[in-house]
Amino acid sequence: MKKANLVRHRSRLPLAVLLLGLFPLVSQAADRSGKEVVDTVCIACHGPGKDGAPKIGDRAEWAKRASKGLDKLNENAITGVRRMPAHGGQATLTDLEMTRGVAYLVSGGAATDPQKPYTPARIRSGEQVVKERCQECHADGKNGAPKIGDIDAWKPRLQNGVAPLVNSAIGGHKGMPARGGMASLSDAEIRAAVNYMVGQTAGAAVKQH
Repeated sequence: MKKANLVRHRSRLPLAVLLLGLFPLVSQAADRSGKEVVDTVCIACHGPGKDGAPKIGDRAEWAKRASKGLDKLNENAITGVRRMPAHGGQATLTDLEMTRGVAYLVSGGAATDPQKPYTPARIRSGEQVVKERCQECHADGKNGAPKIGDIDAWKPRLQNGVAPLVNSAIGGHKGMPARGGMASLSDAEIRAAVNYMVGQTAGAAVKQH
């Protein structure tokens, strides 16, 4: 590689590093405990047993459902099942909060809060999620959303790395609804979608130089 080309190649590295989110990450607010999630969200249905939901404290009913494994209960809580909406109807709840809520309900409040969220075995790729949902706004910059491939729009948003963007996508920000308005998306899918858009933007930026 000629010296001039090598210098140009190296000059691109800071931009690529920024876009890949390797700067120090900003931590998100602490996830709520299982009790907090149950007391503020789950109780709406699991308190009175609405629509056939097993009641809080009914150990026999919870044991019956837990016999199929906690993974299934966690998956249903995150993606929704029958009359139970995804993320308990509160898309801003993280998958860790949902996991903790399930553990609290099944154990009758006796379980220690899990420190890792349940992640569905099958998740859509970042590209799939972007094509199914995110591109509706990020393809043309609708409602001020940074366009995929527009480095000038993404760069200021990446000053603190990718983690804050993932947090914003999960919890919602300004004109962007929580989970992009698709409550059944898991945290892992949201993260994959953000990384995909950042990667596409990084690639476009490198090609322009």
